[in-house]
Amino acid sequence: MTVFKTSLRSFLAHKGRMALSAVAVLLSVAFVCGTLVFSDTMNTTFDKLFASTASDVTVSPSSAAGNDELPQNGRPETLPASVVAQVRGVEGVKAAQGRVFSTSVTVVDSRDENVGPTSGAPTIAADWSADELRSMEIASGHEPRGPTEVMVDGGTAEKHHLKIGDELRTIAVTGDFTAKISGIVDFKVTNPGATLVYFETATAQRELLGKEGLFTQVTADAAPGVDDDALKAGIAAELGSGYKLQTAAESADAGREDVAGFLDVMKYAMLGFAGIAFLVGIFLIVNTFSMLVAQRTREIGLLRAIGSSRRQINRSVLVEALLLGVFGSIAGVAAGVGLAVGLMQLMSSMGMELSTQDLTVRWTTPVVGVVLGVVVTVVAAFVPARRASKVSPMAALRDAGTPADGKAGAVRAGLGLLLTAAGGAALWTATQAEKAGAGSLWLGLGVVLSLLGLVVIGPLLSGVVVRALGVVVLRVFGPVGRMAERNALRNPRRTGATGAALMIGLALVACLSVVGSSMVASATEELDRTVGADFIVESTNRQPVVPQALAAVEKAAGLDHVTEYKWVEAVVTDPRGKSAELGLVAADPTYAQDVRRVTTAGELSAAYGPGAMSVGSTYAAEHGVKVGDTLTVAFKGGEKARLRVAAVTSDDSNIDKGVMYTNITTAARFLAPDRMPKSMIVFATAKDGQEDAAYESLKKALAPYPQYKVADQADYKKQLQDQIGQLLNMVYGLLALAIIVAVLGVVNTLALSVVERTREIGLMRAIGLSRRQLRRMIRLESVVIALFGALLGLALGLGWGTAAQQLLALEGLGVLDIPWPTILTVFVGSAFVGLFAALVPAFRAGRMNVLNAIATD
Repeated sequence: MTVFKTSLRSFLAHKGRMALSAVAVLLSVAFVCGTLVFSDTMNTTFDKLFASTASDVTVSPSSAAGNDELPQNGRPETLPASVVAQVRGVEGVKAAQGRVFSTSVTVVDSRDENVGPTSGAPTIAADWSADELRSMEIASGHEPRGPTEVMVDGGTAEKHHLKIGDELRTIAVTGDFTAKISGIVDFKVTNPGATLVYFETATAQRELLGKEGLFTQVTADAAPGVDDDALKAGIAAELGSGYKLQTAAESADAGREDVAGFLDVMKYAMLGFAGIAFLVGIFLIVNTFSMLVAQRTREIGLLRAIGSSRRQINRSVLVEALLLGVFGSIAGVAAGVGLAVGLMQLMSSMGMELSTQDLTVRWTTPVVGVVLGVVVTVVAAFVPARRASKVSPMAALRDAGTPADGKAGAVRAGLGLLLTAAGGAALWTATQAEKAGAGSLWLGLGVVLSLLGLVVIGPLLSGVVVRALGVVVLRVFGPVGRMAERNALRNPRRTGATGAALMIGLALVACLSVVGSSMVASATEELDRTVGADFIVESTNRQPVVPQALAAVEKAAGLDHVTEYKWVEAVVTDPRGKSAELGLVAADPTYAQDVRRVTTAGELSAAYGPGAMSVGSTYAAEHGVKVGDTLTVAFKGGEKARLRVAAVTSDDSNIDKGVMYTNITTAARFLAPDRMPKSMIVFATAKDGQEDAAYESLKKALAPYPQYKVADQADYKKQLQDQIGQLLNMVYGLLALAIIVAVLGVVNTLALSVVERTREIGLMRAIGLSRRQLRRMIRLESVVIALFGALLGLALGLGWGTAAQQLLALEGLGVLDIPWPTILTVFVGSAFVGLFAALVPAFRAGRMNVLNAIATD
């Protein structure tokens, strides 16, 4: 109890000094808890949606695509109306009805603007039936009563300012059709962001499926007392094979699986960044307790002199850390809930609607947050606590501090050099790997070892780097600059730990910048080398190119040729009898001009001849296939074909790597017209000298079809750069949390060092140092510490990024591009980070009373 009271008094006496460390714990715990609450809330939202929309038993065609897959031919798999009658006749069925829905549609308003979501959620066109009343209710107007009427969900109507009477055009592979809004329908549960339009059943069948009397699903409700599994078994016995049956629970599980990948990626990515923030926070906590122990050397010495044991001193410091961890973690849990709400609002602004009514805080979330925060804080304080327990009673007779342990410093330097060298060796080994999989293991090991090495050796490097920075940055400020340099050099261990906290975040920023820039440069170089087409037309939401849009492209003025690109699923059997599910690209022969593929054998143009195909060099080597061999190709939904290998293409490329080619007419011989996939991409080449006119003509021709974008090579490169840039910006935003914690570390270090040097500051003020000069000295000290951390971080990140690029080169991304403007901007920005971190400590130092400071013990 005495140890606890002593620890509590010390904690409260230094509560101001503990505050910034508590903020670091708070931020890290908040990110963990916020991520868990956010992901649990998204799961709750989707669970409610799937539970409310699932019937007791759902019957679908066995070949139907999953909920997150679009049919290749643009039309959903169908069931005949006779299946509805069969299901109704099964014992235990209370009611059964056919359903029609399709996600292969685009809906536009009268201005040809897409009213579909931009968040990646689907646009769903369906027939209105009693089943929809499980999850929907008509808010205004009435259900569609004829081919010219449509209902739309309330969220879409609000977002796009739609009202009853407005006209919508639905674009499907069967053609375009228009209808006026007859009603607005609202979700009874949260809509995660999908756009829904409803038609009467006959219209939905005719316009979405191409023929009346067809359904995409049959739903059955069980009579009272009938179990879903029993009902499913009865329906299966009646229908026989060729159908996919799911109970309500199985349908909900399938829906969860469709979104689980997306949710897991978000969850684990955010938890990874929370872990980085925790790692940076450890340095802050270690620094805080190390400085507090150093400042309380006399106090600890007196406690030892009056009988306190080493164990009690050690326990006292750890109890302070425990208190810090508990208070910071509890506040972090509360902040995490607020962060989750903020993330929900952000996702809503991006189109994925999440309601705070579904906010889910499981009991495990605060437990994980508090336990994690407390454990990390106590572990971080262990070394300072151990150091405190070694303070001797004689330390009470000295002014301050403990003598430096030269032997420990030498051991630390040796260990740091060993780890750094091992990390560098692992990174070099990664660059020499022949396969990316093996090299990635060496890369990961190199990253960890080099990071640990620089953290350990940081105090040794601080003397060299800070002196070099002092010559360049500080000497121009005269005596004040020299004093700032000496202050930074006074305690290398403290400077090294403070700089290391900033180093981690900036190392990741530099590494990702190099990787992202190299990916863009590599892709740009490959586009210039391989793509000969002037224009690329593709969907922004994975929709196939509908026939009417393809016709518009072909009618555009100034084009020399148009090339269709279709992806055909098939089972390919090699001459040895080994089969594999693969995909073939069925394209027009002009594709050989649009994308220049290098062949290792044969001529690619020959692969577009009758009954011919090509294979990739990897497949050819693994399966012993050569030009002239015959492969058996079983087209999905079609017949078997025996195709002759006319060319082997090199897989030393990222564009169509490993792809097999054949002619569209060849594929059409073995696939029925309604089973032939639609084009996923369309290439176009302009006539000589008419590139600009053809570009404008194409954009004008596709204006009624906003789901497709026309890109020339410059546009395509910019899209690629923007996509990678957006991803990097998201990563940088998450890394900002670690950098914020690192800035808090600089602030805390400066604040505690000001307290530590109170008498010294008073003496300097007494002999003529002005307040302005004092504040400048502290700001310059902060700047040089920040630049020290930035130099280490950027150098480390450049090494990581270069090694990572060498691995990517094995996958075809062979251009190393170091974004020097970004690196220099980050370095200069670090100086401003140092200035910002010093504002409060410098202000407080300048306000010190000179006489009181001199009299401080």
